[in-house]
Amino acid sequence: MKIKSLLQNITIKRANVFTITVIFLLTMVFVSLLVEEMYEDYERALEKSMLIKSDNLLNAELVDENKKKLKSLLVKTVLAIVTLSFILFAIFLGLNNLFNKLLQRDTQTFLDFFKKAVNRDEALDPNSIFFEDFRVMVGYANEMVTKINEQKNSLRELNLGLEERVKKKTEALLLINENLQKEKTFSQDLLKAQKEFLRYTVHETNTPLSVILTSIELYLMKHPKDRDLSKIEAAAKNIFSIYDDLSYLVKKDHIEYKKTVINLNNFLNSRIDFFREVAEFSLIKFEYTPPKEELHVHFNETKLQRIIDNTLTNAIKYTLPNENVHISLVKVGSHAQFCVSSRSKIIQDTDKVFEAYYREERSRDGFGLGLRLVKSICEEEGVEVDVASDDSLTTFSYKFKVMGD
Repeated sequence: MKIKSLLQNITIKRANVFTITVIFLLTMVFVSLLVEEMYEDYERALEKSMLIKSDNLLNAELVDENKKKLKSLLVKTVLAIVTLSFILFAIFLGLNNLFNKLLQRDTQTFLDFFKKAVNRDEALDPNSIFFEDFRVMVGYANEMVTKINEQKNSLRELNLGLEERVKKKTEALLLINENLQKEKTFSQDLLKAQKEFLRYTVHETNTPLSVILTSIELYLMKHPKDRDLSKIEAAAKNIFSIYDDLSYLVKKDHIEYKKTVINLNNFLNSRIDFFREVAEFSLIKFEYTPPKEELHVHFNETKLQRIIDNTLTNAIKYTLPNENVHISLVKVGSHAQFCVSSRSKIIQDTDKVFEAYYREERSRDGFGLGLRLVKSICEEEGVEVDVASDDSLTTFSYKFKVMGD
């Protein structure tokens, strides 16, 4: 009973200690016996050797006999050590095999338990486990399986109610989707109406603007220019520039803007002349430096006008009073570089000036759409854009690919 009780409480660690202890004790017993026998043989051989020396006789036969005995003793010692090694190895192998089989049995018991626990609520019997370490794990395994089964039951009940909730939620989502479709249709109709209104407004604005500008020119042919008329002319030209922007935005997705050969110097001169009156009314003067040679580009006139007009009106709007706007057109390699520079407040973020609705000076009029339009055209046509701003100058520069290079 004591042995059975001891075996029931054995652990893997204790089994290892027990195996090592048994091997150690057996080794000590065999070594003790071997040492004792070797010591006795050694004493006898020593006594005979001493007797031979004391007689001072050179007895060859006795010497040979003594050598044989010593050799026999050596062989016996080697055989004893080898035998001892085999015995110890066999004992260790047997004990190791025994405990491995017990360990495999306990492991297999756990594997079978977990396989069955997937489909059945069944506890593991601690008495079916040999090692105490695994018997401690039995309690945790049974508790884990119990909790998992409780959660499975809870999930089963939750799923029963979840199906109904999902059904109701689906119905609600279908209703929301139906409302969203209605709102989408309404928004599309509203957007369409806004586009139609804008298109109609732009179309109808062209005639009165043309009449105003033509009337001003006819009036100036008969009467001298005065300040009030200059105000009217400047305002009309600003409106005309805004009209051109709106017209381009309305039409750009519906018509194809074909490219033609444009003399940049002539085209730029015409736009500078158009805005010169507006600039002078704002106490600003244009200083234009023409190129040393004729520069031609393959570009669409409407798009080029939007780039130049928005850059010039932007310079007029933000240049400090009584300052000059320096405009230049030079050839740089295979490109024509168009630059507009003037003294103004420093642009804190030059990357954002081309964003829609961005304005660093909130007090200024406008929506910040002009430069965004310029940026989009430059990206479409491969025009390089650069903005630099410091205490002395703010410069907008554009590089157009020149024809013939």
